Amino acid sequence: MIPLSTPNGMSRRHFMSHLAGASALAIPALTLTSSVRAAAETLRKNHKSAILLWMGGGPPTIDIWDLKPGAATGGPSQPMATAGNARISDKLPLVAKHMDKLSIVRSMSTREADHARGRYYMHTGYVPNPNIQHPSYGAVIAHEQESKVPDLEIPLFVSVGGASEGPGFLGMAYAPFQVDSNGRIRNLDMRIQEERLAQRFALLETIETRFISQRRGMAALDHAKVLQKTNSLLTSEQMQAFKVDSEPQQIKELYGNSGFGRGCMLARRLVEAGVPFVEVNMGGWDLHQNCFTSLDNKLPEMDKGMSALMEDLHQRGLLESTVVIWMGEFGRTPRINGNAGRDHFARAWSAVVGGGPIQGGLAIGETSADGSRVESQPFSSEDLMATVCQALDISLQTTFTSNNGRPMKIANGGQVITELFG
Repeated sequence: MIPLSTPNGMSRRHFMSHLAGASALAIPALTLTSSVRAAAETLRKNHKSAILLWMGGGPPTIDIWDLKPGAATGGPSQPMATAGNARISDKLPLVAKHMDKLSIVRSMSTREADHARGRYYMHTGYVPNPNIQHPSYGAVIAHEQESKVPDLEIPLFVSVGGASEGPGFLGMAYAPFQVDSNGRIRNLDMRIQEERLAQRFALLETIETRFISQRRGMAALDHAKVLQKTNSLLTSEQMQAFKVDSEPQQIKELYGNSGFGRGCMLARRLVEAGVPFVEVNMGGWDLHQNCFTSLDNKLPEMDKGMSALMEDLHQRGLLESTVVIWMGEFGRTPRINGNAGRDHFARAWSAVVGGGPIQGGLAIGETSADGSRVESQPFSSEDLMATVCQALDISLQTTFTSNNGRPMKIANGGQVITELFG
């Protein structure tokens, strides 16, 4: 497994210990406040966000986005017409209505067919390297968008329903903040008087300042940033964005009563509040056996949550400033194995993007009649990440410096998929 990348002396547990040690103020159980809603329009003008729908395990895109009807490798799903020009699985009738806002990249061709390595590569644009921990999509976008959301008190990068990849050499200030699909944050159940909480934070700040003055390296500075963010988090009205239960019943029904559906609803609430990057996890795609019966259960859940997200973003005017990405670590083999499953396959598969300036309704690239190879220009993780960065107005000339002093180009120098921009 590739470890979450954190600076020396820092960890997710360490971050959460601030919440447990300082405890939380009682946060009123109100709906999203009018002040936050009033600021939403300004936020939309000042920054862009991204939502990654992460399909952990490697989904069989040959059965979802790039069907091969009539081929021995095709499987039982049939292609259906959509609101765009691409045909997709007939098990996604709701998403089909929004394909004028989404485009399929059918010629993804990558090089990592191992779960841990593929996950790292698709999240960062870099293959794993034992000497460098690279920042993930969320950390890069949070870092680049931070100055555009100066009043944001909740985390810049939120991972819903599962872990994401870490901030690498960008530091713990850009690490994913993990919550469940109900928006629940561990260690926020305790109560303490405001005065006593302020005293505890003042003491912690004194200790941090002393460490920093002793020039103990970046870890101390990162630690101080995390402490400051924790204090803001505990006392912010923006925390109401995590309270998905406050949504009207008809919106809850739109997304569906599933972890993925609630996660998509939470993602919309978070980008509406100004969060630059949200990852929503839907696992269980490692379908080495009983692939097609599993899809009968999984695709309706995905269909409802993903379609509701697209509709809700569109209706609220958020889709113009929000890029949506659907992908896993790789695809699955065209060949159907003896257990009615498909195995790992990175050579030819599909990803989906939409929102912001990305043109919808397209199918970019082509695979062979049996789905075994790409027959048009292949695209990599680097290319997809470069495309997302461009859609978010993040300069592809941006270069970071890793903790060992090496220059690291954003998106690893990937090339933009120009067809997606008309």
